[in-house]
Amino acid sequence: MKISEVRELTEEELATELARLRRHLFDLRSQAVTEKLEDPSMLVGTKRDIARILTVMRQRELAEAREA
Repeated sequence: MKISEVRELTEEELATELARLRRHLFDLRSQAVTEKLEDPSMLVGTKRDIARILTVMRQRELAEAREA
């Protein structure tokens, strides 16, 4: 997921996507422990997607605080 795609999402969509990605990361980690991952780079990619979403959420939070 690219940052431009993340910025287009609403707050509710961001929260939903964040929850989905965190669950996916949990599944990948448990899969890495119990069996071999098909693509280990998925762990890194999922972490980066989570970081992108959290960054956009924080930017919006700071923008709202500046306006108030």
